[in-house]
Amino acid sequence: MNAPQPLAPHFIQPLLKTPFHERARALSQVDSFVAWSGYTTVDVFTTVEQEYFAIRNATTLYDLTPMVKYRIAGPDAVAYLNRLVTRDLSKLKPDRVAYCVWCNDAGHMLDDGTVFRLGAAEYRLCTAERQIDWLLDSAVGFDVDISEVTEQIAALAVQGPTSCAVLKAAGLAGVERLKPFEIGYLSLGQRPLTVSRTGFTGDLGYELWMEPDAAEEVWDALMAAGRSRGIRAIGSQALNMARIEAGFLMPHFDFLSAEQTIRPGRERSPLELGLSWLIDFGKGHFTGRRALIAERARGPRRLLVGLDVAGNKPAHNALLYSAASGRREIGSVTSAIWSPTCKRNIALAMVDAPYFKTGTTVWADIYLNRELVWERRMSPATVVERPFFAPERRRATPPAEF
Repeated sequence: MNAPQPLAPHFIQPLLKTPFHERARALSQVDSFVAWSGYTTVDVFTTVEQEYFAIRNATTLYDLTPMVKYRIAGPDAVAYLNRLVTRDLSKLKPDRVAYCVWCNDAGHMLDDGTVFRLGAAEYRLCTAERQIDWLLDSAVGFDVDISEVTEQIAALAVQGPTSCAVLKAAGLAGVERLKPFEIGYLSLGQRPLTVSRTGFTGDLGYELWMEPDAAEEVWDALMAAGRSRGIRAIGSQALNMARIEAGFLMPHFDFLSAEQTIRPGRERSPLELGLSWLIDFGKGHFTGRRALIAERARGPRRLLVGLDVAGNKPAHNALLYSAASGRREIGSVTSAIWSPTCKRNIALAMVDAPYFKTGTTVWADIYLNRELVWERRMSPATVVERPFFAPERRRATPPAEF
């Protein structure tokens, strides 16, 4: 009898490890990991509270490597991207970044992401989930090359009010001159880095893109440079709190890709998600343009809005009603937290017309589990503008010294 063959590595370890994994694993005190795009990543290192306050008061490191990255290059790269996304990327200058969304023919959103212009005809598209099939199908007729480069690029988010000071202390001279959404080419020691002034916290911050073999060296240098400024590694839970305060959308929380919905009516358009500012109807044809023009003419039936909820109990997944009686359902909460910085109970919610107008009072049906007993609270909530938190330092150039 032949000896059994050993299992292939991907069966033994289904999730990949990022180049920062060993450093992150050494700092993990609660052994809380989650899957993200085929990688294992830290959900919480110590406590969510410690990590959140580090974002707002010091410097934090967040492993961005699982962010799915595509290289898009070729003579028709600009024309292809302008057909794909709703924004006019012909206006995007080299070494700049733009936030974009793209839709299907029905005008329903497939995903959002950031587009980096790295050269005259070279771009990088970063998304939370893999989109290669849609990208390739959309490329028919264009002279463009599309390839996934996720594993070839390690990425690290450096966020917080002292982040610029930490990067300068580590040796990234000139980083303070980067403007929001600008790309710079710097070096840390002998390691070349691409640095973008971008982030998902709504605070001062940068994202570092590098070769995978440079990851641990860069991590160590930043931790050493930031030790006197309270630098801390953070997980996904703390980042989620910060992005809600900033009013940023999260796939699977605030919207589902139209390719993943099962029930009709669960898709969302950029207009419904409050992203009309990302749609350039005058740039020419793009996928979903006709449907979005029709929707704009009739007005959205629902809209993602910010809510200021009474009390201090987050309205997680709460249904919304037009009155305290709870007779007419008008929407639901998609993301919610008690904001330690804003000292407010805040939420993002999808609300039906006409109740989504700023200043309107709606009612959130909040359920609380107290000693294994569920209690129900009908709390008033006011429709407010986003973002909830937007400090001036996020755009200051150069940032204030710390």
